Amino acid sequence: MWLESPLRMVSPVLKSVELPQVRGRYSENAPLGSVGWFQAGGNAEILFKPADMDDLQFFLSNCPSDIPVTVLGVLSNTIIRDGGVGGVVIRLGRDFAGIQNIEDNLIQVGAAALDVNTAEFAAQSGFTGLEFLCGVPGSIGGALAMNAGAYGGEIKDILVSAQFIDRAGQVHHLTPAELNMSYRHSEIPEGWIATGAVFKAVGRDDPQKIMSHMTDIREKRASTQPIRSKTGGSTFANPKLDELLSCGLPEGTKSWQLVDRVGGRGLQIGGAQMSELHANFMINTGGATAADLENLGDEIRRRVMDDCGLDLHWEIKRIGNKVSE
Repeated sequence: MWLESPLRMVSPVLKSVELPQVRGRYSENAPLGSVGWFQAGGNAEILFKPADMDDLQFFLSNCPSDIPVTVLGVLSNTIIRDGGVGGVVIRLGRDFAGIQNIEDNLIQVGAAALDVNTAEFAAQSGFTGLEFLCGVPGSIGGALAMNAGAYGGEIKDILVSAQFIDRAGQVHHLTPAELNMSYRHSEIPEGWIATGAVFKAVGRDDPQKIMSHMTDIREKRASTQPIRSKTGGSTFANPKLDELLSCGLPEGTKSWQLVDRVGGRGLQIGGAQMSELHANFMINTGGATAADLENLGDEIRRRVMDDCGLDLHWEIKRIGNKVSE
């Protein structure tokens, strides 16, 4: 249920603590896993949805520093472990989802804006270079955190600056260079929350032509990925060149090829399965626990390590507490 603020909690992590009196809302034992893309996993001890930027700043600057704070997006590439997430989980709402053309070919986007909505806004405005976002599941905040990319584009190609707020409530703006962005990697200081970004379009073109390109991306994605299943996008990041060479693997070897190589396509643990359509996608076939999903991913990683000595890196985040067996 929704709880009024201020909120004094008696719980395993928060114990007896009075949270700041905010204008947004707190919710105790709020579902996370069941509303994520995998539809598996536990709850948030406390979920906080700030009313706006000022409300978020107020919360962070007044929340006791020993209270764990986690920020989550639309949970498109996240496994929420079955034991849930302790402390306060922040999810940004409508006030953080705005998209607007601020000048020339610059687009200001809130962290809660969906990647696909950002791509569509750019296309309708006649801006090129953001089309790849229609093939990236999730929201802009998550895309910033992992330098998300697809179909020949990635966030660092279009990012001018990203806005963050630190645990003390202070606002910061960082460039791609300051974030040290590389393939599926972004160095955001610990505890900082992405609240928005400014993107720069590559150029201009006829909106219908751009939309046609996006249609091609969507059709290709639908034909090669299990997008209608309970999935979380690519499970493992593609290996870097030095990793491949050190293991004697050919340049350009993809993660899905390594999953195939060790018999992973279609492999199932409990209700979790590596997709038959795309071997680097994990799906919940129905009734999977978060542990099933994580165990399946770790089994694939173990097999690849045993086979060729390569350490596959998770692209999907795993957050929260495991349930003791």
